[in-house]
Amino acid sequence: MKVLRIDLADRSYDILIGQNLFGTLGDRVPSLAGLRRAVIVTHPSIRALYGPALEAGLKQAGIESRVVEIPEGEAHKTLASAEVVYDHLMKSAYDRNTLMVALGGGVIGDLTGFVAATYQRGVPFLQVPTTLLSQVDSSVGGKTAVNHPLGKNMIGAFYQPRAVIIDLNTLKTLPPDEFRAGMAEIIKYGVIEDPDLFQYLEDNVDAIQAQDPQTLTHIIETSCAIKARVVEKDERESNYRMVLNYGHTVGHAVEALTGYTQFKHGEAVAIGMVAAARLSHQMGYCDAATVERITKLIDRYGLPTALPEFPARAYIESMYRDKKAREKKIRFILVHTLGKVEIVDAVPEPELEKVLISK
Repeated sequence: MKVLRIDLADRSYDILIGQNLFGTLGDRVPSLAGLRRAVIVTHPSIRALYGPALEAGLKQAGIESRVVEIPEGEAHKTLASAEVVYDHLMKSAYDRNTLMVALGGGVIGDLTGFVAATYQRGVPFLQVPTTLLSQVDSSVGGKTAVNHPLGKNMIGAFYQPRAVIIDLNTLKTLPPDEFRAGMAEIIKYGVIEDPDLFQYLEDNVDAIQAQDPQTLTHIIETSCAIKARVVEKDERESNYRMVLNYGHTVGHAVEALTGYTQFKHGEAVAIGMVAAARLSHQMGYCDAATVERITKLIDRYGLPTALPEFPARAYIESMYRDKKAREKKIRFILVHTLGKVEIVDAVPEPELEKVLISK
């Protein structure tokens, strides 16, 4: 088992990466001591696969648990779904000593964290991500949220978990498209901060797609370590943490314009990374070879690279509604070279339009 520590003073916690971790939670997560009740939030299909093992692990730690099921899909990361969880907590008289457990992908993690942050002004929670994307991204760093029809993650809070439990066995049942979606975020880490990781992804496509355990452990651990360093520098995204949004400005617009139903989050981010790379070259930040390497790697992992056909104006208006926009200025993460990016606070609309309408 690998253990990574996120150092945030009294909000510090561990990320555990390994196999067969559920059965010994009490031994592995000391901060669970003293908790006696838990509510696991998950999808029906994930509950069938991993619910019994997780419930048994919690029971071994002296914690009795119940389950609340939420339908799958980004379209269910809403205040209405949060209310379903609140209703269960209220009707069963759960108090502030209740542990919320997110068992699932990014939707479940974000939703459960949001409920944990807001129920009785905050209860402890545990991230148990079961998708590659959530293991390397959304489960780490304490960003919780639900979506609004006009924008993604617009209603949320910064709220850190007690621990993140990454059991690699959960990837064995992950559908191929979900695995590909997770690879988008790992590619992102290579672009923004680690050219060696990017090269490793180029050199080990076959082993990674075959889910070789040693290779998977390396890329997951490296990705989590990068995110941990970024979060430690800027927990509440005042500035530096925004580098993690590379590809997300356009990606969130793609999700919003398609009603959160056509693309998985990682697929939308992949499209956004290509668009941001092309914009970087167009504005003189990087050379054409960098754009080609990014685009080619994304394509080699079976991810989309082309923008859906919406008017440029529709994309721009969606970006203005994004929470990263400031004072009617659209913020982008642009690439200089692999491993070096820059936060650009105001990309001119004419430059954006060229990228959004070109093929």
